[in-house]
Amino acid sequence: MGLDIVLINPGDRKQIYQDLGTEYSAIEPPFWVAVIASYLRNNGISSAVIDANAENISPEEIAGRVSALNPLLAAVIVYGSQPSASTQNMSVAGRICGALKESTAAKVAMGGLHPSALPLKTMREESVDFVVEGEGPYTLSGLVRLLKTGRGQYSEVPGLWYREDGVIRNNPTAPLIKNLDEGLPVAAWDLLPMHRYRAHNWHCFDDIKNRMPYGAIYTSLGCPYSCIFCCINAPFGKPGIRYRSPELIAEEVGLLVTKYGVKNLKIVDELFVLDERHYMSVLDLLIKRGYGLNIWAYARIDTIKKENLKKIKQGGINWLALGIESANPDVRDGALKRMRVKDIKTVVTAIQDAGIRVIGNFIFGLPDDNAETMRQTFDLAVDLNCEFANFYCAMAYPGSKLYEMAVKENWQFPCQWHGFSQHSYEMVPLPTKYVSAVEVLRFRDEAFQRYFESPSYLGMIEKKFGPDIKRHVQEMTRTRLKRKLLGA
Repeated sequence: MGLDIVLINPGDRKQIYQDLGTEYSAIEPPFWVAVIASYLRNNGISSAVIDANAENISPEEIAGRVSALNPLLAAVIVYGSQPSASTQNMSVAGRICGALKESTAAKVAMGGLHPSALPLKTMREESVDFVVEGEGPYTLSGLVRLLKTGRGQYSEVPGLWYREDGVIRNNPTAPLIKNLDEGLPVAAWDLLPMHRYRAHNWHCFDDIKNRMPYGAIYTSLGCPYSCIFCCINAPFGKPGIRYRSPELIAEEVGLLVTKYGVKNLKIVDELFVLDERHYMSVLDLLIKRGYGLNIWAYARIDTIKKENLKKIKQGGINWLALGIESANPDVRDGALKRMRVKDIKTVVTAIQDAGIRVIGNFIFGLPDDNAETMRQTFDLAVDLNCEFANFYCAMAYPGSKLYEMAVKENWQFPCQWHGFSQHSYEMVPLPTKYVSAVEVLRFRDEAFQRYFESPSYLGMIEKKFGPDIKRHVQEMTRTRLKRKLLGA
């Protein structure tokens, strides 16, 4: 008899990142997949994980492995820890499901952020028996039990989409996990190829030769905000945030450090620096244990308290990613990104003065953007001169308010799901009220080159990290993205 379930993390680095995927991008452990596997195992369901992204294996190879394991259910979990990461992986996830249906006896399910945002479309378009809407653990455990025993009806499994007599049906979603320590236990790291994960290049500017091993954990789920470009709350049905206990987090970090030698760690939370009681308690425990980690985490400009920065640094957080998005308050307000801080530069400088590096995230092409406001945003990025910057185009990710707007206005979408990747050849951003999609993409790609090639940025990098990192950045900027939309 085979396993109960095989959980599959899909990925195609070449399709998503082009040549940036070979050296510069991270290969992140799929925490969500590993935590579902752990939850199922704790509830008596035998589980295995195939991380197709880390292993860079084809749909046919995945199907061969699944066939050998002979599970009742193969579940492709299309998650990801930033808004684009789920949808951009749907192209390869669909190919994996097709290969599974063709050459294995397993029932096939698809879950994650994108399938939760578009469950009916996913059921109609993909080679699947089931779609899991919502967080996943409760739905998958109910489905596996039904498949194991043969008793009960699909209609009894919360959050399940299925076919009955050729008709697509669905059940009310499962309740949200109340106790995250129980629903998100210590992940099944033993089921992952831990030797394959590596940190982002910028995360290790202080020690570029040691990007591996790499860990990534959630300390909370969800986000209380409702920015129109973000789809992160799609599996949860509404804005909100729930926390794992600091003690469990410290236990999990301890396991990663002692068993797997992890030094580089990402805190995946959409917003780690938010609730002072939570993040300061986590940092207290990490300081007490003295792990000497190199951590990065997300914050907002208006959630930073200067008096806490010393402890944030002591806890091992060397990088904070800030969603600055736009320099223009009207553009930010139009995107429901309402920040209460006027002077962004003061906050960024305070973070840097505490010895913490800043990665600034900027978006071009929000609905109210025009050529002038996009220039203002780029000028702000240049003025801030953060240690690293991400330049994004506004995209209508399924599950976001921008997606609903785009459907209503009949705006052009990418032809394939991987075209939602910021770095893909097929990428098609949204137009704004004033600027075309072509102009937005051209502005973004030129902004990237201008920022990372500027003497002020390269001078700062050499001063802080040395000549080797300066050369590394110069090599990175020589890797130009090809864009179908731009005819290049």
